[in-house]
Amino acid sequence: MEKILGLITASILFFLSALHIYWAFGGKLTSVTVIPETNGKPTFVPSRGLTLLVALALFGFGTVALWSSGNIFSPNRTSAIFSLLIAFIFLGRAVGDFRLVGYFKKIKNTKFAKYDYLIYSPVCILLGISYLYLGYINF
Repeated sequence: MEKILGLITASILFFLSALHIYWAFGGKLTSVTVIPETNGKPTFVPSRGLTLLVALALFGFGTVALWSSGNIFSPNRTSAIFSLLIAFIFLGRAVGDFRLVGYFKKIKNTKFAKYDYLIYSPVCILLGISYLYLGYINF
């Protein structure tokens, strides 16, 4: 069970990491809005460096999922602590900043808000629960 959960979790994160690398080098997905917006304009424009940093973090998170699930290396207390920290990052993202992202955002009438409610926040909850489980079993 843990190995399959770790593989699924890591696969999602490796895919998201690759997507961020694609975006960092100019890739466009015009049908999907991934940046919060206000008044029809993005709230920020991420730099190439920041996008690559997010890609690196997502890749690292995926590696921790493999580690905590025993797919690479033996899981231990260190992998459990990393998993629990990552769980809180994803669950915190799902809760949001109470303005633009997460389930408790105030700005709810944008294209990003729709995707956030239907896709981004639920994925964060699933990833957060996955990491809670992986952290708990190894603590």
